[in-house]
Amino acid sequence: MIASPTVRIADGVSMPQLGYGLYKIPAEDAEQLAGTALAEGYRSLDTAAMYGNEEGVGCAIRASSLARSEVFVTTKVWNTDQGFEATLRAFDRSQAALGLDVVDLYLIHWPAPARGLYIDTYRALERLLADGRVRAIGVSNFQPEHLRRLVDATGVIPAVNQIELHPWLQQRELRAVHAELGIATEAWSPLARGRVLEDPVLRRIAAAHGVSTAQAVIRWHLDEGTIVIPKASSPERICENADVFGFELTPAEREQIAGLDRGFRSGSHPDTVN
Repeated sequence: MIASPTVRIADGVSMPQLGYGLYKIPAEDAEQLAGTALAEGYRSLDTAAMYGNEEGVGCAIRASSLARSEVFVTTKVWNTDQGFEATLRAFDRSQAALGLDVVDLYLIHWPAPARGLYIDTYRALERLLADGRVRAIGVSNFQPEHLRRLVDATGVIPAVNQIELHPWLQQRELRAVHAELGIATEAWSPLARGRVLEDPVLRRIAAAHGVSTAQAVIRWHLDEGTIVIPKASSPERICENADVFGFELTPAEREQIAGLDRGFRSGSHPDTVN
């Protein structure tokens, strides 16, 4: 059983630093795998309307022995539902699929800059927050210029920006903006979809601690203060990804990992997703 530390993301709202990501988890498998994660001690589940598995996440929570307050749930509005009224309707659908009275964190999935709607979309998130239907609001895949425009237009700083982040894409400029504005950094694709697992530096560091390369990379995220949501498609990998609290990386090892950044994206650049 894991006992993840938490990160304060908003007034009165703390979020587990380690969660379970359900990207590309088939709808028919979501309830079982999310249930396994909860049984192993995960207390944060990350889904999205686009993933098509919100219903399974809600079923897993209800099937567990956990109180609703013990599980932190994130979901996201998809690009084609951006805009004020469309976002409110999209949230209604997500809330119904999850079967939850309140969603802990609601994110704009991508800025979709060519659509030009993320300001209006964020105002809808503000409405949901004011109405008590969500506990915190934020964004995903926003670049520095998107964040600054959003804050200038609304005056409301996102609690979280969920971004692609891993040893080969360390996003230092963006993370500096997060630190300046007080935005928590959350990493999706924290293992670069498995590509970093063959990196010889990471493999040596993992071997020094007697852990897998995936465990060493997840530990790096935690040591960096990042919220991290590794995806796993099997119960065995869910368990392995959680077993990262029995060791810490040394300063020298973290410095070695800092030198691995190569600007490599396993996913799309946010400016191109619309």
